[in-house]
Amino acid sequence: MAGRLYLIPTPIGNLGDITYRSVEVLKNVDVILAEDTRNSAKLLQHYDITTPMHAHHAHNEHTTTDKIVNEIAQGKTFGLITDAGTPGISDPGFLLLRACVENKLDVEVLPGATAFVPALILSALPNHEFLFVGFLPVKKGRQTQLKKLAEEDRTMVFYESPHKIGKTLKDLVEYFGGDRKASLSRELTKKFEETLRYSLSELLEITKERNLKGEMVLVVEGKTV
Repeated sequence: MAGRLYLIPTPIGNLGDITYRSVEVLKNVDVILAEDTRNSAKLLQHYDITTPMHAHHAHNEHTTTDKIVNEIAQGKTFGLITDAGTPGISDPGFLLLRACVENKLDVEVLPGATAFVPALILSALPNHEFLFVGFLPVKKGRQTQLKKLAEEDRTMVFYESPHKIGKTLKDLVEYFGGDRKASLSRELTKKFEETLRYSLSELLEITKERNLKGEMVLVVEGKTV
């Protein structure tokens, strides 16, 4: 392989959800860049992948990117993976990819698992047009973005963690109104996968009554005239 960066999707839960090609590339690159090497070690062990692994995550990507770019320019191949899903989608990957493109280095993004696509389809909300929001800002800019999104007429897709889902639903009810149709998917591809289709206010009540666990994808109906 000539010097190149591969962005490789990994399973969002079920270890079987990885392509043959992804496994082959992970076995043949010089180095695997992983968001959490301890977490990724389980996947690599499952597929008997012995490629050396280095950490590449939100806390070090600003300092490691130049070094990686230089090594790719010298002919080294890297495979970038995150804890789950496709690198660059609400996960590390964008900075390194952009640096490679700016330096005219080869980059290849492999197709594969990502959480928002099955959640969007499962929502049964219109998906011919949609807006991927990802994680809302925790503090700065949150109100501004919520006010803007309240006028959005396309279906919206949010990522959220279990300990913040209650606050996010409360904010959405405040800015969007409680009657908006919504869908909450959690534990996708895992044993306890669940999709809840209710209004925003009903989902908020459910989160108060139940201790929902697992990474979540919230799909919300756009504003109707």
